[in-house]
Amino acid sequence: MAITATATSSIFNFNCSLSPPPSLSCRPILSSLPHHHLRLPLARKFVFSTTLPCEKPFISKPSVCSSSPGKSQPMVPPYNILITGSTKGIGYALAKEFLKAGDNVLICSRSAERVESALQTLRTECGVQHVWGTKCDVRDGNDVKNLVKYAQENLQYIDIWINNAGSNAYSYKPLAEASDEDLIEVVTTNTLGLMICCREAMKMMLNQARGGHIFNIDGAGSDGRPTPRFAAYGATKRSVVHLTKSLQAELRMQEVSNVVVHNLSPGMVTTDLLMSGANTKQAKFFINVLAEPADEVAKYLVPNIRSIPMSGSTRPTYIRFLTGLKAYSQIFTRLAFGARRNRYLVED
Repeated sequence: MAITATATSSIFNFNCSLSPPPSLSCRPILSSLPHHHLRLPLARKFVFSTTLPCEKPFISKPSVCSSSPGKSQPMVPPYNILITGSTKGIGYALAKEFLKAGDNVLICSRSAERVESALQTLRTECGVQHVWGTKCDVRDGNDVKNLVKYAQENLQYIDIWINNAGSNAYSYKPLAEASDEDLIEVVTTNTLGLMICCREAMKMMLNQARGGHIFNIDGAGSDGRPTPRFAAYGATKRSVVHLTKSLQAELRMQEVSNVVVHNLSPGMVTTDLLMSGANTKQAKFFINVLAEPADEVAKYLVPNIRSIPMSGSTRPTYIRFLTGLKAYSQIFTRLAFGARRNRYLVED
């Protein structure tokens, strides 16, 4: 599942000449604000990181694999999409939006029950022949290998693989109070699981004449800012950016141009976990000002993701929903005009 993390003052630490609302300064720590994949580098003075009915896609015929890296066939829609951690939250919203765009989608989760429930809903809306699902624990290499096998048996190949699965063990506490089990859950899911998925995705795509695109979803801590109360999660998300850059460098060294690894940043998404931690003035303020529903985020991200293979681009990209300019603009209009007040939560 896509994970929501707790934001801190370090993430929202910026210099602002505007007068904030009473009892709310632009600097104070947001010690209890859960936040979803937020990365907002905003200019130098700020440290903000920034329907259509379901069409009927077809499954393209299997391509003949190319044994030499870098050689590719044109990648045209509809695309075959695989999304890990996609039975709820932003992963599910992305799956739904790809289906609306006419693509074929494979969802997965470590919970067989959640996979079946999500499949029933998506198939009702978009047709049985366009969405598949299977149980997969990204921490288990054999599970991920079986996921690839399942994808090849049902869709022949995968054009876009989105690594969305993540966890913070539903734990918001100082590292000194974290249990061994929680730390193992966070690190094995977010770091080991991501590495295994990238490895298997690249191995598969290197043998596809169409190549493929891998998108790694970032999160709080990915920009190097501190993440107190979920330090382990922040450390793993920092490693996401490094891993992506390293894989990009490896592919260049191998002169591979038809397999590309990208980063994807959904920003702040109103998941259940995000809302459950909204118990301070600062948390409510920033959720009301910056957060967006998963469906709205997906409507922005999916066309941008699809435009990459559609254009034939082989350059790595970093797609962000909540840019620094957007974050600053929304905060300014709130402080200056009271916009977005009580949008999701009643503020004191």
